[in-house]
Amino acid sequence: MVRSLFRSGFLVRVSHTVLTWIVTLILFLHNTDLRRCEERGELLLPALFFLLVLLSVLLYFTVSLMDPGFVLTDTVKGGQGSNEEMESMIAQSSTPRLRRCGYCLLQQPMRAKHCQTCKRCVRRFDHHCPWIENCVGERNHRWFFAYLLVQLLVLLWALHIALSGISPGATWELWLRANGFLLGALTMVGVFSWVTLLLLGCHLYLVSINCTTWEFMSRHRISYLKNCEDEENPFDRGVFCNLWDFFCICRTVMWEQVYKKNTSNPV
Repeated sequence: MVRSLFRSGFLVRVSHTVLTWIVTLILFLHNTDLRRCEERGELLLPALFFLLVLLSVLLYFTVSLMDPGFVLTDTVKGGQGSNEEMESMIAQSSTPRLRRCGYCLLQQPMRAKHCQTCKRCVRRFDHHCPWIENCVGERNHRWFFAYLLVQLLVLLWALHIALSGISPGATWELWLRANGFLLGALTMVGVFSWVTLLLLGCHLYLVSINCTTWEFMSRHRISYLKNCEDEENPFDRGVFCNLWDFFCICRTVMWEQVYKKNTSNPV
């Protein structure tokens, strides 16, 4: 049963949620800007902070529990024609052949990868995130980005609130006793702020060049990329188009067709 809980991500999600609300409670109970606003009857900022924290938790569970783009069948969803027609089209072009996954025995669309943790193939696989205990793929990548952005705003605001609550003390012992819980929250928020900022910056860069974390890290081992030049990316359509497609186009993309078009008509 314990293994089952770990595999399902139950403990990770519960730990994240409990830590989030414990830190939030500490910020409300100590003599911080939030507490001073409450005492003055100014409830707008405390309410906004609480709602932002709640939004971050809701986004966390959305990204954590939703289907990241699992490959369910050999049928190419959202494409034109059957799987045999797709293989025929690819065979006549320079596109690498579709390959069958050695684990789940399904035919992998281009940019898909089998996740050893989820034990499923994921479309436009980016990475498996232990923070959310789910893969980041074609269906939830933009939601993951939105979650990181909201989480960063919460953490930076929490950092400011925690600093506002640090009170002086006559001795180190008294100072630590008065600020111990707040210092713990401040340390945790500071570490997670840097981690989230780094993750958000990396994903913004990768999205802007239409590349996934897996492709960036394992380029030399991926069949459709290892023969490309070092700076060549067959899926890159320019920063504006890449960002527009990522944030505004909600559909399954036939990456085989994009690859074929860009490699047969290089700019």
